[in-house]
Amino acid sequence: MLTHDAGYIASVQRLAERGGGVLDADTVVSSGSWDAATAAAGAVMTAVDLSLSGEAVRGFCAIRPPGHHALRDRGMGFCLFGNVALGAWHARVRHGLARVLIVDWDVHHGNGTQSLVEQDADLRFVSMHQWPWYPGTGGADDRGPHGSVRNVPLPPRLAPEVYRSTLLAAVDDVTRGWIPELVLVSAGFDSLRGDPLGGFTLELDDVTALTRALVERAEVWCEGRVVSALEGGYDPSRVAQAVVTHLHALR
Repeated sequence: MLTHDAGYIASVQRLAERGGGVLDADTVVSSGSWDAATAAAGAVMTAVDLSLSGEAVRGFCAIRPPGHHALRDRGMGFCLFGNVALGAWHARVRHGLARVLIVDWDVHHGNGTQSLVEQDADLRFVSMHQWPWYPGTGGADDRGPHGSVRNVPLPPRLAPEVYRSTLLAAVDDVTRGWIPELVLVSAGFDSLRGDPLGGFTLELDDVTALTRALVERAEVWCEGRVVSALEGGYDPSRVAQAVVTHLHALR
């Protein structure tokens, strides 16, 4: 893969072939994890291909396992491979894009995504996340080695419009004087009110508003190219509702 250590990739495959095992306190590999994780990463890359070809300018990848905590040489936080980061590098290396924006609204900081893209100043990353919260990274002063990162740590139980406006302000800040050719979204629906692993208060209307705001910006920036991938979300019924809402807003 484009960003992960070859030895780590091989270790995940071997563990799955042996029937599974534990990577850390939160991250388990089963016999089916290799197929699921490689299919998840491949789905994001395929969606990027389709977006850039014009065949499907916008797409959503309903994938598991999620990816935004996966580091170069180890999995964590339920994540094995950095699906969205891999999609960004795929766009950059295979398609020759100069500038890719990643927006992450999962309730947890996308520490893995940041670690996989922050060395390239033209892979820009915005993460809105609860603070303090797992994994304990993503302080507002952490902007990466090239200033290409905007971390938006916020406390729980704020009004939904505060989360929306603060995230979009960070998006506008990181893209000032810099126009992305593709927008990738880490769509974590654990940021919805009532999720058992988060304390944010977003509702379905906020999913619509955030999605449409990014689509509108992408229409100006890059002919509307937006590729989204599922990250966290631990209330299945709410995740299902949010996915349908997000899909309607992506149209």
